Amino acid sequence: MLATPGALPSAGVEGQWAFEVKQDGQRAVIYLPGDGTLLVRARSGTDITAAYPELLPLASVLGGRRAVLDGEIVAPDEHGRSDFERLQQRMGLAGSPTRAARMALAVPVHVMLFDVLYLDGELTTGLPYTARRGLLEGLGLKGAAWSTPGAIVGHGARAWEEARDAGLEAKRVASRYEPGVRSKSWIKIKVHHLADVIVGGWVPGRGRLAGLPGAVLVGERHGGRLHYAGSVGTGWNQSERARLAELLHVAAIGTCPFSEVPPVAGARWVLPRLVGEVRYTTRTRAGQLRHPSWHRLRPDLAPDGLT
Repeated sequence: MLATPGALPSAGVEGQWAFEVKQDGQRAVIYLPGDGTLLVRARSGTDITAAYPELLPLASVLGGRRAVLDGEIVAPDEHGRSDFERLQQRMGLAGSPTRAARMALAVPVHVMLFDVLYLDGELTTGLPYTARRGLLEGLGLKGAAWSTPGAIVGHGARAWEEARDAGLEAKRVASRYEPGVRSKSWIKIKVHHLADVIVGGWVPGRGRLAGLPGAVLVGERHGGRLHYAGSVGTGWNQSERARLAELLHVAAIGTCPFSEVPPVAGARWVLPRLVGEVRYTTRTRAGQLRHPSWHRLRPDLAPDGLT
């Protein structure tokens, strides 16, 4: 079951929703057959058990009870917040158990178990969220590398204030679990920040976007140099994209304006004079924008003034 991006439910209906802090990690389904073993599968269905050896003790926590649990594997930072950039160091190691074990010491993970799909021989997907949540909490899953995240029914505004830095997920309390469906009964409410950036290049689109920018390459000035901040490929309608194409063609140059050439195939460079405002969720340690989308041009801002 997948979440649908959306807005915080209004105060008039918030009692119909439960709120959980959004986790930024790798989605996983954990199979506990009750024989002292476990199987961890990624959203793609790939067996990733060997990539996360610190989860293996979870196999014996329920004794002989059989269960299938849904959750998110995260790599907490020094403040206990999920950090996807840290987690990337652990992903893709299922085929290298020795390296996975070594990385488990350097970058430990934690699985947040937020749903139960099967328990003691019975499918639970047809039960409402509140019933499934009760079963999950009754399992007492709290350990060094796993836990059940907190949830609050109603009080959406208060939950949003407390989770503003991470984002929030809202789940309709009467909803059943819908495998394989991006459901409107599960809303992902993201935090978005704004940044003023300078366009330094672009990548041509394909198909119906031929001749138009498929993405723009943006940067920010620090110490008089233009540092690459990422690629932005969403947020325009057709007319806005066409207008931007005109401006980019006029500003074309033959050399890269960034302090270091971004590793982007097919990039075309422009004079760094167009300023835009973008939305983004977080930044990487290198300062690049994560999940950026175009908001608007800022003709009122001079690129030399953005330091």
